[in-house]
Amino acid sequence: MSKDAVLKTIADEDVAYVDIRFTDPRGKLQHVTVMADQVDEDFLEEGFMFDGSSIAGWKSIEASDMKLMPDTESAYIDPFYAEKTLCIHCSVVEPDTGEPYERDPRGTAEKAEKYLIESGIGDSAFMGPEAEFFLFDDVRFSVEMNKVSYEVDATDAAWNTDTEFETGNMGHRPGIKGGYFPVNPTDEAQDLRSEMLSTMKRLGMKVDKHH
Repeated sequence: MSKDAVLKTIADEDVAYVDIRFTDPRGKLQHVTVMADQVDEDFLEEGFMFDGSSIAGWKSIEASDMKLMPDTESAYIDPFYAEKTLCIHCSVVEPDTGEPYERDPRGTAEKAEKYLIESGIGDSAFMGPEAEFFLFDDVRFSVEMNKVSYEVDATDAAWNTDTEFETGNMGHRPGIKGGYFPVNPTDEAQDLRSEMLSTMKRLGMKVDKHH
């Protein structure tokens, strides 16, 4: 949405906070949350200063000033926060020159897309991520001086066919590597995945299917 649309959304939707988000060198999202009444046209135009030394691999503490430039086209209401919060993703720039920071993953992707167009290779880039993941009920790990270990568990995992549960064990478990296409009741995560896609669609994402 445009800058004007962001400010209108904050007012019309009674937004309490604005979550300023950016990506660190490892691809992990970081954020700073500001009161919505602090966000005006100047804020969106001029950006937000922050301490770059707090992000591993970026600035040293004696030259830590960096700036986040909001991309208002990325704005959306986060459906999970208790207080109504508008999220805006940002690019990281050098505060003195306004040039994209060379270690900002988002800036690197933007430069790659720009090169794609300027070199004549293509006029646009399309990304279609397929999110594959596991659902666990328990995840534990240990990295100590004398040992390294990890353990995962899920009630619907194949190894729990004979586990005693308080509510009973109906035995509906997929075999090893057998959880790709089975229907209910073996597929216990059907409703959860449907809720995920419905939420993503409300956020404006184009979603296709799940299994």
